[in-house]
Amino acid sequence: MRLQAESPHLVLASASASRRALLEHAGLRFSAHAAAVDEATAKQAARASGASAAGVALLLAEMKARRIARGESDALVIGCDQMLVCGEQWFDKPSDQAEARAHLCALRGRTHELVTAVLCLRGGQRIWHHVARPRLTMRDFGDAFLDAYLEAEGEAVTTTVGAYRLEGLGVHLFDAVEGEYAAILGLPLLPLLGFLRQHGVLL
Repeated sequence: MRLQAESPHLVLASASASRRALLEHAGLRFSAHAAAVDEATAKQAARASGASAAGVALLLAEMKARRIARGESDALVIGCDQMLVCGEQWFDKPSDQAEARAHLCALRGRTHELVTAVLCLRGGQRIWHHVARPRLTMRDFGDAFLDAYLEAEGEAVTTTVGAYRLEGLGVHLFDAVEGEYAAILGLPLLPLLGFLRQHGVLL
């Protein structure tokens, strides 16, 4: 049974292995390309102008999608971005293990949001977007556990915002998780599939 139309071609504007896996497991045919954008500068400028975390996530998702759409005029391009917000603080991917430890110390015993944006461009126009806000509560783990976790994960803690992979050992950090699992991994999949059905891409 064929669930997906022959056109338009889907393009994921991301190098994320988790996002690719989510689309692959859903049976979608697509290509994926990394989109190099200056995220740090864009975030700084947007926050200085008073933008919300959701606004910044959508901005970055659109910047990535537009970068890839330049060479994919007939495609439907999917852009994504994710912001971790705890209180008034925004977190980026840690640069090394020391920064990962500092991030986890700041997050433990608290609830944070993963503000996760997805949007679609076609013909240079934004035709749909969605923002999910999963909430995750880290347990108040001790330093011995934290040291063991960081040793076990190694450099993997620098590859994700929050210094954890919920699909891996990061699950041991949490007491409670609210929201779509796919959105936590970086792509609100159920809303995206709903849009693709409405747009005639999926049956």
